[in-house]
Amino acid sequence: MSLPNGANGYQVGDGNLNEIVMGTQAAPAAKTAAATLTPAELATGIITYAGAAAALTVPLGTSLDAEFGSMKIDSSFDFSIINTDAANAATVTANTGCTLVGVAAVAAVTSSTWRVRKTGVATYVFYRIA
Repeated sequence: MSLPNGANGYQVGDGNLNEIVMGTQAAPAAKTAAATLTPAELATGIITYAGAAAALTVPLGTSLDAEFGSMKIDSSFDFSIINTDAANAATVTANTGCTLVGVAAVAAVTSSTWRVRKTGVATYVFYRIA
């Protein structure tokens, strides 16, 4: 992976403070019914939802460990859920090894941002931060 070298992007350490910070964005995971989210879906950074009121269950702590083997205790990543349904909420639910902190329901036509923090072996806390 290489960093941009000054052509309308910010290169870490280059001093281009007035230019945008660029990254990559994989296609968001799209859900239309109750589902257990996968670590790979969380890694896209965005999950969209449109469907009847349903639960979106976070992955098992062991699955997160297997997918993100380089995560150390107290390391974290963020992801967002965007509910595009006009009438129904999606509710985030915990799974083995995972604890939720904050409001779990993502109301119709709203979004939520979550920070996932590793707290031990196969143990994670999902904090709703927005």
